[in-house]
Amino acid sequence: MGSLLSSGGAPVAFMGVRRGIFRDTYHYLVNAPWPLVLLVIGIAFTLANMLFAAGYAAVGGVANARPGSFRDAFFFSVQTMATIGYGAMAPQSGIANLLVTAEAFFSGVGLALMTGLVFAKFSRPTSRVRFSQVAVVGDYQGRRSLMFRMANERDERIVQPQLYAVALRAEEENGGHFIRVHDLHLIRDRHAFLALTWLVIHPIDERSPLRDIEAGAPQEEGLAIVVSLTGIDEGLSQTVHAHHTYHGRDIRWDARFADVIAPDHNGGWLIDYSRFDQVHPV
Repeated sequence: MGSLLSSGGAPVAFMGVRRGIFRDTYHYLVNAPWPLVLLVIGIAFTLANMLFAAGYAAVGGVANARPGSFRDAFFFSVQTMATIGYGAMAPQSGIANLLVTAEAFFSGVGLALMTGLVFAKFSRPTSRVRFSQVAVVGDYQGRRSLMFRMANERDERIVQPQLYAVALRAEEENGGHFIRVHDLHLIRDRHAFLALTWLVIHPIDERSPLRDIEAGAPQEEGLAIVVSLTGIDEGLSQTVHAHHTYHGRDIRWDARFADVIAPDHNGGWLIDYSRFDQVHPV
């Protein structure tokens, strides 16, 4: 059973299907955080050297290595795999040379794979879009609306950002459950650029799929608001993506966001991100 309950994931769990690092290793590692990738590479490097070291210790044939010493065999394997070649230890039998040949081939393929993975992670464009931790339902210009806000945490602007939001609801029909996807109409779903903050507003009117939901209602428990942002990174000229999910428990009813923008003494504007997630009841 797999789950997508992590940050930004939809409230859906999977059964009867394999997911995770062993299902699609390359794709998993490309999207995984750097500490996890380095840990996986380090473990693979250590295990591979231990395997070859066991072979060297078993067959012998390594000059200047103590007979049966796994420690010497391990460090000889590290030197071979990393193509260091200090010269203190060297293969001197046919079987040892065959093991060195196999390890050289393995290390060449492994280095190519690792280089490709690291390059893919470095070259992959990513965004640092900050979403408010909660969404609010309150009045906006006389209309009851669902609101959340975003901010760009990078110096480069996101040009021509486009926003798409849907509501996922589990609904009963003909004795079964169906996950319905409802489009959420936004007052503004695109912008010239995202450099500061963006307050996203969905009016809850007669067309809104949220018109029959109130605080504490049973429908709120199975509700999820999924938000997807697409834009162009100004510095890299590449498309970037960001997404976030608000569950029913993340919605603050009859509330508004705290102000984060104020004029400064130089005639410009000051943005206080320490108040970005603060809300006030109304």
